[in-house]
Amino acid sequence: MADSSVSYKCPNCGAPLSFLPGKKTVTCEYCGTEFEISAIEELFRAKQEIAVQAAEAQESKWAIEDAGSEWSSDEAKALHAFTCSSCGAELVCDENTMATECVYCGNPTMIPKRFDGMLKPDYVIPFKKTKQDAVNALKEFYKGHMLLPSNFTANNRVEAIQPMYVPFWLFDSKITAQAEFRAEKHHIINTPKEVITEISVYNCRRKGKMSFERIPVDGSKKMDDAYMESIEPFDYSDLVEFSAAYFTGYLADKYDVTAEASSARADRRVENSAIEVLQNSVENFDAVQLESAAVKKEVGKVSYAMVPVWILTTRYNDRPYTFMMNGQTGKVVGSLPYDKTKAFLYPALCSLVLMPILYFIISALIY
Repeated sequence: MADSSVSYKCPNCGAPLSFLPGKKTVTCEYCGTEFEISAIEELFRAKQEIAVQAAEAQESKWAIEDAGSEWSSDEAKALHAFTCSSCGAELVCDENTMATECVYCGNPTMIPKRFDGMLKPDYVIPFKKTKQDAVNALKEFYKGHMLLPSNFTANNRVEAIQPMYVPFWLFDSKITAQAEFRAEKHHIINTPKEVITEISVYNCRRKGKMSFERIPVDGSKKMDDAYMESIEPFDYSDLVEFSAAYFTGYLADKYDVTAEASSARADRRVENSAIEVLQNSVENFDAVQLESAAVKKEVGKVSYAMVPVWILTTRYNDRPYTFMMNGQTGKVVGSLPYDKTKAFLYPALCSLVLMPILYFIISALIY
């Protein structure tokens, strides 16, 4: 039976090939041979075609929905089995996985059939940060959080760490924006009996043309949108023309949110940014409030890219905590537990420290 996946192996020694962060080639970590991206594509193109045919044959032969298993029909469609071309083990992954790693032999594995029915990415930002970089960055992320439980950092271990290429839609846009703001100038008058505040109100109008390039919106439902926006920005100077060879040794998801479905988020980001720019131009006032705004999009171009993300999971008190790191810049985001006892004691301690200081200040003012 033909394999339905492709393992990227060194043609010289047969060891697994991986794209190493910071490199421009695919490297064999065992014999040290380096291969150009184009050479890897050509080398494995025929194997990928065979793997696609094998996957199609498997899907047409087996009707998982009719097997009488405990899975519902929807669940059965979402889980698919493939064979590892290196050791023959069965790989089970969800419908959006395009690249993975065999849990039995560790071989980087591509699933070419998953590329069917999807757009080919225009660009990819290769990984720059390694696994050790991600672990070190997480440790740094813990520092400076005074309310973090002491035993969290002392006993914390990374349970899972995965590098994943996440699909992103990049939106270009030229817009005309206009907005009206209510602006105030405050003049305070002190009298022996009272403090009078005079408020002068102004109507400020602003209008301008702006250009936005590559506004990112992630195209994966499983990735938290807030986390994905928080690990921005990405340095687009590292964008290179897409090649599946960059996926070797990494997980990769294909998009399950289309560009059309993502456009509303891109529009909101453009609108919010444009209004912020206009509001920042209303200067020398004590208060500025948006009254109304209109943003007209003149040109909108969209490109499709895969960007690098490290996903780290730890556990504390039987609860998982997930962190994400930008695989290019090293920026980390995530949620942390807090010690309720510390949260209660710190304000009390601050009050005890401040009371003597306030006493001396008041005494000095009296005398």
